[in-house]
Amino acid sequence: MAAASLDLQGLLARLDPTADVAQRHIWLIDVFDWLRGDRASPQAAVGRVSLLLGAIEARPELRERLRAWWRAFTQAVDLTALLADYGFAPRTAFVSELTERLRRKILPGTPETTDASDLFRMVLPGVFDAGWIALLDDTQLARIGALLADAALDDDGAPRWRHTVMDAVTYCSSQVVAAGFSPELRLRMSAASERRAFHALMSDLDELREQMFRTPRDDDALQAAFVAFRDRLDACRASASSVYTHLEDNGISVGLVFRLRQLRERVLRIRELLDCLISPTPAPSVARLVGRLVLAGGERNSIRALIASNSSMLAAKVTERSAETGEHYITRDRASYLQMVRKAAGGGALTALTVLLKFGIYALALSAFWSGLWSGLMYAASFVAIQLLHLTLATKQPAMTAPAMAARLRDIKTDAAVADFVDEVANLVRSQVAAVLGNVGLVVPAMLALALLVQFALGRPLLDAAHAAATLQSLSLLGPTALFAAMTGVLLFAASIVAGWTENAFVLHRLDSAMRYNPRIGAFLGAARARRWATFMRTHISGFASNISLGLMLGLLPAFAGFFGLGLDMRHVTLSAGQIAAAAASMGVAVLQQPALWWAVAAIPVIGALNVSVSFYFAFRLALRAHSVSLGDRARIRSAIWARWRSRPISFFLPA
Repeated sequence: MAAASLDLQGLLARLDPTADVAQRHIWLIDVFDWLRGDRASPQAAVGRVSLLLGAIEARPELRERLRAWWRAFTQAVDLTALLADYGFAPRTAFVSELTERLRRKILPGTPETTDASDLFRMVLPGVFDAGWIALLDDTQLARIGALLADAALDDDGAPRWRHTVMDAVTYCSSQVVAAGFSPELRLRMSAASERRAFHALMSDLDELREQMFRTPRDDDALQAAFVAFRDRLDACRASASSVYTHLEDNGISVGLVFRLRQLRERVLRIRELLDCLISPTPAPSVARLVGRLVLAGGERNSIRALIASNSSMLAAKVTERSAETGEHYITRDRASYLQMVRKAAGGGALTALTVLLKFGIYALALSAFWSGLWSGLMYAASFVAIQLLHLTLATKQPAMTAPAMAARLRDIKTDAAVADFVDEVANLVRSQVAAVLGNVGLVVPAMLALALLVQFALGRPLLDAAHAAATLQSLSLLGPTALFAAMTGVLLFAASIVAGWTENAFVLHRLDSAMRYNPRIGAFLGAARARRWATFMRTHISGFASNISLGLMLGLLPAFAGFFGLGLDMRHVTLSAGQIAAAAASMGVAVLQQPALWWAVAAIPVIGALNVSVSFYFAFRLALRAHSVSLGDRARIRSAIWARWRSRPISFFLPA
């Protein structure tokens, strides 16, 4: 404590109200650094506050110097901007706000500023400050207020700080009204009567201001004006909240969600400022406000908080739209199980042609980029063909079915609900097994037949001995195949996100309606054909986005990785099985005696398991977060699934 006192005495000796702006602000930063100490505990910081107050109160000349410093500070720095705008984004667009936060993280600030927001960020930079400020008791707050009391009054006889706070309320209210009047929000509110709340907000605020500074004050009239303004503010907030209903039905926009969150936070800030004005003992309200400003500043500087807060609804909508698609991939009885096998077999047969075309592209000996691009386009065309023929590509299912599973977790409080969910898990796993078996079971014979047909037509094997051996070696379980298969699972998940995002954008921008009713499109296609195309695109846009993005990623990612010297490749179970069959057919019957073949064959179940499990894991985790499933419920689900596995493992593979 003696060392702390010596530090404090040196700090107080530097208090100079006549210093320039930079030096005054540096002194303020140093004071709060001293209060924080080693950040061991908030209680220690509170103790230092008492020590600081005692040292100042014991010396009248120091007390007067502090008040002079405070007057100079408040005259040089606009505190209204801090109270009204700190923690809010000056830009309403998500991308520009993200850029601004990156700029602040990279570029340092300066205490030579009259911007109270910039200075506040340097004086109270972290959550620790909010913790110790919240622990200040009423006595300490009263002592702080007495030290900083400024007897100066404005022309109407009100303390100057009340005008500062009321101006901040005015600025915040004008921002709320501007947001409510913006066409992006106004046209999405549920009813015109609700939108009228924004029209009357400023007139109610004018009445509150008049009653606040009326001399003599009429407490009853002030309370009535306060209640009227508060109710109007709540009506504005309710009107803005109705936009969420529109977004849920018509697609999510991250930019609109960002604006809505900003509007909501401004309404809460106004209420905090009003508490400071109306409360008979404003010191605790001021302390709470300062603590909230500290937390708001931390969130304002956090890139993670920006992305998380504004993507939660988009994640929910993406997973919801994937869930709508994923329901079609879950089999629940023997008939649907056999139908899945047949569809997957058809997908496997078409994939054999895809493998043949892949070897044809490699035979052209193009550069890495062009080979990857043409391979990606070929994959995309193949996957779209599988979609349009109503066939199945097994590994694309998990990323779509996971959201459908998670959607069933919205009400998982009872044991019966958990049991039903475990039944769905068994149905899902069984569906994946059927799809993988159908794909692999037909891609191999189809590829063997195509390879023999090519050999008969060309008079030579599809692959020469060196390329066939290299193909088997690259797919061996002894190599990095498992890693590449897991990476492919990530791409499958990414493709499902692209699909959900694209469908959300399609709905948000009402492109199906544009295709159906746009005069130019109607004149070009004809009204009937335009309606058919609109319905077709609305039905298939998600699948197109998923298949095209997956195909391009499978083709181009290895090429881009090679540019950086990374030997990254993709391992898709159906494509890999087809490649093994092509290599085996090219090498002849003697290949059956080579260990390389069997190591490659052994990799197929590993590739399939990793493709399915990795994509399902990421999609399921995203869906759990989107539906806010608690950790406790997740633990119950895991226990129930393991119990089912121990008691009835066959239910995960074959229908009852």
